Amino acid sequence: MLIKKNTKVGKVNFFFVIIFSILLTNNIIADTQIKSEKVAELSVLDKVSSKNTNIKIQVGEEFSFQNLSIKILKCYNSEFDDDPEITAYMQVKDTTINNNDKVFVFNDWTFASSPSIRPFDHPVYDVWLKKCYS
Repeated sequence: MLIKKNTKVGKVNFFFVIIFSILLTNNIIADTQIKSEKVAELSVLDKVSSKNTNIKIQVGEEFSFQNLSIKILKCYNSEFDDDPEITAYMQVKDTTINNNDKVFVFNDWTFASSPSIRPFDHPVYDVWLKKCYS
């Protein structure tokens, strides 16, 4: 007497194992990636008039403030609760300067906890990162 193997059930089980593995791997990778926030809040100080202005900028959009054009490319909140760090990649143009050699006044990462690490150097304005949120 010949014994027949049920290969159809084995193929279905193997298919489910493969799908489950792909979904599990995708979920693990998605949880480890740092997600950029959607809104950055900045504080701008006019050194001449001593006025401090809080502005909110959508990440990826350009915002005009007086003679500055500010664009936030990325904005992150750290996942550590004991000492949170807020970082953002910011580009700032001075629209009064027509020198093509120097496009940006500031083009770097900025940190909310210590803005002096990457100082924003402008004769009239100071810009500080305050927070990022969705």
